[in-house]
Amino acid sequence: MSKKTTIYDIAAKLNITAATVSRALNGNSKISESTRKLVNETAKEMNYEQNKLALALKSGKSFNIGVIVPRIDSNFFASVIRGIEEELHPHGYHVIICQTHDQDTVEIENINSLLNAQVDGILMSISNSKLETDEHFQKLLKKGVPLIFFDRRKEISGVSSVTIDDFKGAYTATQHLIDQGCKRIAHLSNNREIQIFKNRYLGYKQAIIDNGLEFDEAIVIETMSKVLEGRKTTKQLLAMEKPPDAIFSSSDFTALGAIEEIKAHGLKIPEDISVVGFSNEPFTRFMELSITSVDQSPIEMGRITAQVFLEEAKNSKKIKSEKQVILSPELIIRDSSLKSTIVSEK
Repeated sequence: MSKKTTIYDIAAKLNITAATVSRALNGNSKISESTRKLVNETAKEMNYEQNKLALALKSGKSFNIGVIVPRIDSNFFASVIRGIEEELHPHGYHVIICQTHDQDTVEIENINSLLNAQVDGILMSISNSKLETDEHFQKLLKKGVPLIFFDRRKEISGVSSVTIDDFKGAYTATQHLIDQGCKRIAHLSNNREIQIFKNRYLGYKQAIIDNGLEFDEAIVIETMSKVLEGRKTTKQLLAMEKPPDAIFSSSDFTALGAIEEIKAHGLKIPEDISVVGFSNEPFTRFMELSITSVDQSPIEMGRITAQVFLEEAKNSKKIKSEKQVILSPELIIRDSSLKSTIVSEK
């Protein structure tokens, strides 16, 4: 194994002190530009690698950022992570990704592990749990570690967030179904203690009321964002004495499950039942029956979340600030809901 180059080797070659080499490599303003350039060029030629741990201890910054998501096998969260990395990488930051699998115990473990890793900040979407305490978040804030929520957030004073207008997205999706002639629209919700799902429910409900339709809580079912759960809840809806003529789901995965169950019952989509999802996962576009869905601009959400972190990181005065960024959603209309196209083609 070849011996690693040290600052002493560079100093010996240039006939200067090791302290001067160290200051030059760290961009000390007391070192002239010509010396800094010479030292950096020589370090590159000699394949010198700085000790990242030593730099972190000296500067108090690890240049590592923790990103916590419910799961990474989702295009939405994967795209948010991509946006975060693209924004942070030019600033020298590296991302450590953790997933909670929607379990609060794992969420707490992730936060503790990232704190032990001396991360400079944590960007996260909270788990789908009914955990009442926010002690693990308060622990972060007491340590002065920036915390920024994206998508799923918890209302905590002084904590910034980046979300989309979930109320508007749900309202627009429901209004679209009503415009297609649907009158009994079911809603596959999720844990409404999480703000985004509560807002999607409220947007759906408001659109029903504003159009003078009957709001029926019996066709609002809270379920997990999984294909199998979508099938189970849709089976319940179809067994009702008065089944729905449309389903608005708070998730594309439950929407996919709903479509599978509707087809299994020999019903046609959208002639018998229309379906709209939420998130615009890639499969919604490429299926034989493409699925109408609400797009959440995940890459943009990731980039803006990273920008909010960078603003907080540059806050040398450590003034407590809170920024709430709300992005506008877009309804992508496809085959699963477009009844008017079918009518015009006949």
